[in-house]
Amino acid sequence: MWLLTLATVVCLPVLAEAHAILEESQPPLGGTVKAGAVDLHLRFNSRIDRGRSRLTLIRPDHTRDTVSIAPDGPPDIIDAHVNLTPGAYVVRWQVLAVDGHITRGDVPIIVAAP
Repeated sequence: MWLLTLATVVCLPVLAEAHAILEESQPPLGGTVKAGAVDLHLRFNSRIDRGRSRLTLIRPDHTRDTVSIAPDGPPDIIDAHVNLTPGAYVVRWQVLAVDGHITRGDVPIIVAAP
């Protein structure tokens, strides 16, 4: 029994540092924002390597733009700033967690006329 307890304690830090999962985004998933300057804020459940993570904006005409990620900030957050016109967009994220695993996802948003 003590061996099982020891194995559990040893493995817990590994489980706690699992893949980065998006916990919150601003704008929220499927949210609507006004056209113009929009702040993007993505918070994950673990620390991420900001330098090896990516944000891509998929525009209403399906063109893609790489979005610059703010170089500073909390270790579990990605912030960026974009100027958007009305339409349906997708913020595509790809992050490298400190456990060495890459995770990806999409945050669809609607941009309404101001």
